[in-house]
Amino acid sequence: MIRFENVTRTYRSGGKPALDDVSVEFHRGDFVFLIGASGSGKSTLLRMILREGLPQKGKVTVAGQNLVLMLERRVPHYRRSIGMVFQDFRLLPDKTVYDNVAFAMRVIAAPRGQIKKQVMKTLERVQLDHLARRYPHEISGGEQQRAAIARAIVNQPAIVLADEPTGNLDPRASAEVMKILRWINASGATVVMATHDRAIVDEAQRRVVQLHKGKLVRDEPRGAYDPPEGSPAWEVLSEELENSGLQASDPMPMLTQPLPVLPEPQPEPEPNQPAAAKESPGFRVREYQVTFPEDDPQHDDAEAEEPAAEVDAAAVPEFEDDEDTDTLAPVEQPSALPSPAESAAPKVPRPRASAAEATFTDTQHTVDQLRSSQPRGIFGRRKR
Repeated sequence: MIRFENVTRTYRSGGKPALDDVSVEFHRGDFVFLIGASGSGKSTLLRMILREGLPQKGKVTVAGQNLVLMLERRVPHYRRSIGMVFQDFRLLPDKTVYDNVAFAMRVIAAPRGQIKKQVMKTLERVQLDHLARRYPHEISGGEQQRAAIARAIVNQPAIVLADEPTGNLDPRASAEVMKILRWINASGATVVMATHDRAIVDEAQRRVVQLHKGKLVRDEPRGAYDPPEGSPAWEVLSEELENSGLQASDPMPMLTQPLPVLPEPQPEPEPNQPAAAKESPGFRVREYQVTFPEDDPQHDDAEAEEPAAEVDAAAVPEFEDDEDTDTLAPVEQPSALPSPAESAAPKVPRPRASAAEATFTDTQHTVDQLRSSQPRGIFGRRKR
């Protein structure tokens, strides 16, 4: 169905190739996960299948047609047999969901009756028939991606290319998209999906093709996201990690990872002491501690509290219990509150009016003066 034979593609003269001597074949009805780190050549491979780029070396054949030798006037007709699903949806914002899906049939001059029937059938299959009159900004991201898939499959293509269709979706929306793609594959179409989603690849257990720096390092009929330990792909990625210190694939989605720990040197046991049991290699666990500035003594700027002063018991006066407190004369204490005269608030000068208020007052005063000095009637005579 799709065959790459020693394909090499370089975008810049003298630069690193995006694809370097890649040879792979996708059969009819395959569901293939195309994985690899960013910049490994996944999107370049998909664009070559769509005939948006040609290799400098090698040959790309799709359904028996050599894309390198294909005439430009035949490219639009060739692309009718391929459906493309993008990560950013690429829906027309000024058209409804129905019009976005119908647009793929209108460009090939399909009959109007066939367009309406096929579009509604496709929207019903992706569970968007109730949103046919909505615009893209009125539906969620998962619904937009399903609309993009409906547009890609409305012409019943033999090949469906998906470039990270679940990259911007939550797990629930991603599961709905994968359900639709599995149905498309069950209908007989070949599906090639580039993805970074580890959970989807591990759950599906489909064919996995992995690229690394433009080279094909793994092709398993039923594989997981991570290559098997000891495989050529595992050795390549491990060497990359040791040489550069960078993870060549996506890290494991967990905060703690078991890492082998070298056993510490133990002192030699005494002759009379029994030998200890051999310990198994332990695991190193990443520990995270969160501190706040007010809890950190190094960043505590507050002054330390002074210790309470000690009180001498001998200096405390003794009181007689038999003394009658009712006969004691009251002792005048200085009043802590000020007298009413003293508590009178000082007079605060009234704030000056603003410039706008002063201008308005002057204008109003002038108008009043003019009216009082010239009391004339409508014919110019002075009123009596």
